[in-house]
Amino acid sequence: MASDVRAGSQQAALRSFGALAGVSLCLVLSLATWFSATAVLPQLRVEWGLSASVAAWLTISVQVGFVLGALASALTGLSDRVAPNCLMAVSAVGAAASNAALLLAQDAMLAIPCRILTGVFLAGVYPPALKLLSTWFRQGRGLALGTAIGALTLGSALPHLIDASLDLHWRDAIRATTISTLAGAAIAMACLRNGPHPFPTTAFRARDLRMVLSNRPFRLATGGYLGHMWELYAMWAWLLILVRMRLDVAVGGSQAAALLTFAIIAAGAPACVLSGYLADRLGRPAVTIGAMAISGGCAALVGFTFDGPLCLFVAVGLVWGGSVIADSAQFSAMVTEHGDPRFVGTALTIQLGLGFALTGLSIWLLPLAAEWLGSWRWVPLLLVPGPAMGIIAIARLRAMAAEPHGVTANQNA
Repeated sequence: MASDVRAGSQQAALRSFGALAGVSLCLVLSLATWFSATAVLPQLRVEWGLSASVAAWLTISVQVGFVLGALASALTGLSDRVAPNCLMAVSAVGAAASNAALLLAQDAMLAIPCRILTGVFLAGVYPPALKLLSTWFRQGRGLALGTAIGALTLGSALPHLIDASLDLHWRDAIRATTISTLAGAAIAMACLRNGPHPFPTTAFRARDLRMVLSNRPFRLATGGYLGHMWELYAMWAWLLILVRMRLDVAVGGSQAAALLTFAIIAAGAPACVLSGYLADRLGRPAVTIGAMAISGGCAALVGFTFDGPLCLFVAVGLVWGGSVIADSAQFSAMVTEHGDPRFVGTALTIQLGLGFALTGLSIWLLPLAAEWLGSWRWVPLLLVPGPAMGIIAIARLRAMAAEPHGVTANQNA
């Protein structure tokens, strides 16, 4: 009898980790379209004669699209009504088609709508993936979601690796990321299913949005996430320019800059797994506060490394790349644990949509600040307030959890 129970638990664990591997691979492949245009932006600026502001909009437009897609999903309750794997597969096909449409563009006026559509469809890939994964993991959810965000990190960094290793023309890089996303769609449809702990499927009602937003733990977790997101995507979006500036001082070379940019962003993948492991043991607030303190410190320090040896810049960059994304999954895990289980998909979509709306502002402001300052060197200082505010929000959530009644799933305030 005991051996049967043991065998059953081992099979359940294998199925859970198989689902984790499938979701992670799907995210690595599908999210390659997110920064596909950003990775080849130096080529596009030359070929299309783009100004700095128009080039910024090529990156911001994906964020805008994601927000629009998240808003549409939240208003219709789509994430709580459609099977996550089906929503992911259809959305990934849409993202691939929108990405491929760049090949028809001759200037930014046609490219920007394509990037907006890419973001709209990616809003149907990322949040449902987190929800699906949560149905497989009640225990170890932080580690599981951390691994998934690590996969997202690799997917976001992938275009830089393609650009660095293959030295492709920008059209070839777009083709490669399109094929990658189609492969992700195939995996979602063929291999992914809900786990043994599914969230209930609900019909959408407008008052459900109010219930989600009135939940104080959700608001505090989302406040921490907003501080985190102020820093994250602006850092990812403009890191290549910062690295190119530093390497031009030392060694130069566009391929070297692309490779180092990939390495810094990709450092977040193992950091996400480690932080997920620690969060399940030390608590999510402690890990998120620690990660934001480290990443905010790196943002404050990186400008000072321009006067030192290159290895110092690389070291701070790698720590920054690891810490800036390490806590990301834990904000989503807080929502799945403290929110009403009937509206987990909608709550995740709202949280992510608000976060990505804020990233559009920080991505837009940084090149303006660089122009005003005359250099990118000190621009990362503008990112420091984000993690600082995020720490305050999560500290309040931790204090709330320590109160006599703790945090409840339906606590409104």
